[in-house]
Amino acid sequence: MQSVIKGVGGAENINKIWHCMTRLRFDLADENKVAWDEIKNLPGVLGAQSQSGQVQIIVGPKVNTWYEAIVSQLDPASKPTGNVSTNARKSLISMFMDTVSGVFGPIVPAIAGAGMIKGLLAGLIALKVISAKSETVMIIDLIASGVFYFLPFFLAVSAARIFKTNEYLAAAVAACLMYPTLIDAAKALASHTADAPTALYFMDILPVSVFNYSASVIPVIFSVLALSYIHRWVDKIMPDVLKTVFTPTLTLFIAALVSLTVIGPAGIYLGKLLALGIQGLFEVSSVFAGFIVGAIRPVAILTGMHHAMTPIALQNFTDQGWDMLMPMMFMANMAIAGSTFAIYFHVKTREQKSVVLSAAISGLLGITEPALFGVLTRYKKAFIATTISSSVASAFIAFFGVRLYGYILSSIFSLPAYIGPYFIYIVMGVVLSLGLSFTLTYLMVVKNKDTGKSVPLVSQVR
Repeated sequence: MQSVIKGVGGAENINKIWHCMTRLRFDLADENKVAWDEIKNLPGVLGAQSQSGQVQIIVGPKVNTWYEAIVSQLDPASKPTGNVSTNARKSLISMFMDTVSGVFGPIVPAIAGAGMIKGLLAGLIALKVISAKSETVMIIDLIASGVFYFLPFFLAVSAARIFKTNEYLAAAVAACLMYPTLIDAAKALASHTADAPTALYFMDILPVSVFNYSASVIPVIFSVLALSYIHRWVDKIMPDVLKTVFTPTLTLFIAALVSLTVIGPAGIYLGKLLALGIQGLFEVSSVFAGFIVGAIRPVAILTGMHHAMTPIALQNFTDQGWDMLMPMMFMANMAIAGSTFAIYFHVKTREQKSVVLSAAISGLLGITEPALFGVLTRYKKAFIATTISSSVASAFIAFFGVRLYGYILSSIFSLPAYIGPYFIYIVMGVVLSLGLSFTLTYLMVVKNKDTGKSVPLVSQVR
């Protein structure tokens, strides 16, 4: 992996490295030192770009192996610690995208696996294969719901790694938000119990608003961000002889109090505001909302901004028990796969066909970066066809109100999770998305004689 490190300007140029499901993401001291052509020509690299203040190298499903190999070759003592100047030059949007992609990337397998179980369970109950009141359902539900109920703990540990603070203190702050006293009070308030408090008061002055933070996203991420600054400040002012005991003590107390009184409530309202914004779009016209979401999804994946939808979808699951965004993400992935399958019939060599077919199958399985970066970005007309098909298919399923009851990867193997009243429509949506994208791409590429343009570029993908 020395070639990658050299390509991004050397170890001394790396402020921070993290990854999502398919991309290595770098925060660099100086982007001008990046050797883009060298990186793009490395075996296994599907693409590279600068987006939102970060350098992204797309390598596909083996990203974790690459990440561990690179980290093992970096000397922690010689690495920059994230200069203030680097952070200062970033916009709020850039920092938000860095945070979301960095936090959710490592925990996606857990929430995707649990979401698939939850979706399958909902389908089996809808088909009356099993009784909703059976003990079997109770056991399956606790397996599926545990990850989402205790999501703040997963997010806290992942966020602590991104913000370079103590993971166990981060988990302790999450534990404060998840403590039964607060959750029980929130449940009593939600059930309209007569004496249920709306807030608990610290020293009879400072209100701690009553909320159920289980399955919440934004509150815990921003709480850990605050923890990272509080920890550094406390450690800086604390005498060395007292640091071992009193630095974590004072850090936890301040961070937890700030989270409970300010950040937690603000995060809850912000999450609800984002979800209401999307909900408002659906209330104006679900078909229009589907068309818009379907249109922006392929571009969002290209730019790495698709993770911004994850907190909104999770908020929808928390507030409503279901979500309509993720089925549209499913349609976008199928459109990407369909267009890539069409390109298969235009490339000439066995090597090119192998690359394209592999990328298309990967798209069917929910990993779309190989198809987008390795194939479709080489064909402008194919990418347009993908976007059109994603929009049409998303609008189609939105018309029928297709929804999902648990977070899952947008893969062809996710279909069983939709079993229930919307199953026929999601199947029709998949057929529409795959069929339309394949047909449009095939016809548009042939019509414009674009067949040979990308042959040299596709052959670079190894």
